[in-house]
Amino acid sequence: MNTRRSNPAFLNGVPELLVLQLLARKPMYGYALVQAIKENTDHVFEFGEGCIYPILHRLESAGLLLASKETVSGRSRLVYQVTHAGHQQLSESVATWRRVVEAVSHALQGGDHGQPRLA
Repeated sequence: MNTRRSNPAFLNGVPELLVLQLLARKPMYGYALVQAIKENTDHVFEFGEGCIYPILHRLESAGLLLASKETVSGRSRLVYQVTHAGHQQLSESVATWRRVVEAVSHALQGGDHGQPRLA
């Protein structure tokens, strides 16, 4: 029986947010980014290269990332860095994420009266 863990379906947009945040800290190539996501989330999120490379290509096409060929440890790699537009998008995404976390936390704690609100 395969016990491979997958990431929850409600994580739409989270991989992009993590990619932008980690690349804003320092430029990286794909595999290094996959490892950085694992390490920076205490292995809660484990996105494979098959997930990360399409995100990198999509963000690059949108002008949020810039890729350049560099030699890393003797190998030619595409290293990605965040553009000015990418930094702006990251700021907006972080603000949105914080509002979502605050709203969900508020609801889980029972709203203003300590009990879940019912429709």
